[in-house]
This record gives sequence, structure tokens and C-alpha cells, in this order.
Amino acid sequence: MSSLSSSSASASAPPPHVVEDCLGVVQLLSDGTVTRPTRSFLSDPPVHDVRRDLPVQWKDVVYDEAHRLRLRMYRPTTSIGLAGGGEKKLPVLVYFHGGGFCIASFEHPSFHAVALRIAHDLPAIVLSADYRLAPEHRLPAAHHDAETVLSWLHRHAVAGSAADAWLAESADFGRVFVWGDSSGGNISHHIAVRYGSGGLDINPVRIAGCVLLGPYFGGEERMASEACSPADVLMSLALFDQMWRLALPAGATRDHPAANPFGPESAPLDDVAFPPVLVLNAEHDLLRDRTADYVARLKAMGKPVELVEFDGQEHAFFVYEPWGAAADGLIRVVRQFVHGGAPDTAAALSGSPELHSTNFFFRHF
Repeated sequence: MSSLSSSSASASAPPPHVVEDCLGVVQLLSDGTVTRPTRSFLSDPPVHDVRRDLPVQWKDVVYDEAHRLRLRMYRPTTSIGLAGGGEKKLPVLVYFHGGGFCIASFEHPSFHAVALRIAHDLPAIVLSADYRLAPEHRLPAAHHDAETVLSWLHRHAVAGSAADAWLAESADFGRVFVWGDSSGGNISHHIAVRYGSGGLDINPVRIAGCVLLGPYFGGEERMASEACSPADVLMSLALFDQMWRLALPAGATRDHPAANPFGPESAPLDDVAFPPVLVLNAEHDLLRDRTADYVARLKAMGKPVELVEFDGQEHAFFVYEPWGAAADGLIRVVRQFVHGGAPDTAAALSGSPELHSTNFFFRHF
């Protein structure tokens, strides 16, 4: 009798339904199941030229066997540090892609193109790392994975002859920079905090600076640029809110410490010894006011942070147009930061008259 009742109940149970559909790329079902289609708009190559002829080597490496996580290592073949003979080695730039913590990978052509350009144009050894995605792996999983990348780099820094050959030959472990775009910028912030708080024991690896491009932060209280942002665009407030629902621990609000560095439950940052931080903002990014507020708060604490704003640009502009004029200016600013200290926009523009004829310029605050 009970078996029959159980079978009847099972037969009458409604099938799981979609609770969240994020861009058709991630679907969260009512039973907790997550589906990801084999093809989506992310599967299609972008319109820009990937520039496969750049003199840059690259290879994929597993950095976390337990979670089957990989990174893609890039090394320019025509830069200093490859010929030996006492030449200077290259800085290491650890890059974390964007995607609201829910989508994307270093393998996507856009992020591959970005890493190629960074490696060639800075120049630098670039480690473009994947991390676990939500909602299968909610925050702080991605932050933990980023720390694992730095720990992996540390192991190679002390491994001697057992280190990866490219790193042993070409990497300057005393000049490591962490760069993130959107959610990757959020990750870069959290790495800066962990490192500056003494929570990352990675000596002799030294984080010499962090770059945050349009960092994906949130908060329950809306900033002006969020409240007045258009709803009929891809990068909309509704999409950003949805990605927070998928990425944060179940039931958490956008004031969770993983989203809001200055939320009611976030640890104070006054005593954190931040490495130099370069923040890149875009005029038409709906997060621009939150980004500017982040910089203002850190500056008020005396942190070494600089803000450069790109007029006429939108969220993730470097990823969408890695070979455009705005990207040219961005590369020059970051190159100055990596190889010459604080960003100098005048120096970045010098020798580049073509930038003056475009419809954008950038400002250093």
C-alpha cells in the first residue's frame, strides 16, 4: 500500500522548472540542477581579429588537480628574458577573466585575444586562469581558486630545476601583478586584501600591483549610475543583479563581503597594506559610480590607488575590442604602471598622435 502511494506521489510530482535563466548560458532549475548548453553566444568567435601571428607562445597548465582547474600561460618570444645571458626577466601578470562569476573561460577567443595582447605589448608572462563558476560553486569559491593560482606560482618560484621551464627562464617572481576584468577585478581586489593582510604566504613571490578593470562590485544601496542605467542593453542592472543571485551564497544580499567591500559585514580595510592598485573605469559603465566610490574610499584611507577613466567606453570594453583605440590607450597606461610605477597618461599618449583623433580620451585622477 505504501509502495503504491509512493509511486503515485512520484508520478504526480511536477517536473523541475527554470528558476533563473542567465543569457541562455546558465539555467538554474527548481530542484537545484544547473544546466549549461553546449553552444551559446559565447561559443561564437568574436568579430575582432585574434592576431594569431603575434610572436607569443602559449600553453595550458593544470594548477589545481583536485578541482581540475587550468590556466593558460603566455610568453612573448621576441622580448627580454628569453635569450639568457643576464638579460632582465619579465614581470608576471596573473589575469582573471570576467563573466559575473557565472560564465566564460580563458579559452573564449575574446579572453585569449586579451591575454595575447597583454603578453606581447607590455611585455609580460601572462597566466590567464579559470576558476570555479557559480551557481554550481558559489562565492567565495572563485576567490579561493585565485589564491590557489598564487600558491601554484609560489611552488614554481621555489622549485628550482623542477619549476616550469618557461617560468624558470623568463619570470621575475618579484614583479607579479594581478589583473582582473569585471568579476576578475573583484577577484583582484580580494587578492590585494588577502596579500596585504598577510593571508597569502607566497614569498619570494611579490605582488607588485593590482589592476582592476571595471570591477564587479555590488551593494543593496544603488549608486546614481546604477539607478539611471538603461534597461534595454546587454550589460544591464537586471543582468548584474541576476548574476549576484547566482554567484553569492544562497540567501545572501549584495551587501555580502564578496560583493561589497564596504558592506555592513565586510572587514575594515584601514590596516590592510595594499600593494599599488590601478583602477580603470569606463564613462558608460553602469558601475562607474561604484568604482569611483571604491577608489575614493581607499584614497581616504591612504592606500596607493589610482583611477584612470576612459571616456566614451562601456563595461568590459577591452574584452569587446582588444585591438581598438581605447585598448591602445589602456595598454599604454598599464604598461606605465607595470614597468614604470604610477600611471602617467601624458606619457601614455606621447608618441601616439592617432589617439588624439579618436572619439575617446582618458583621464587620470
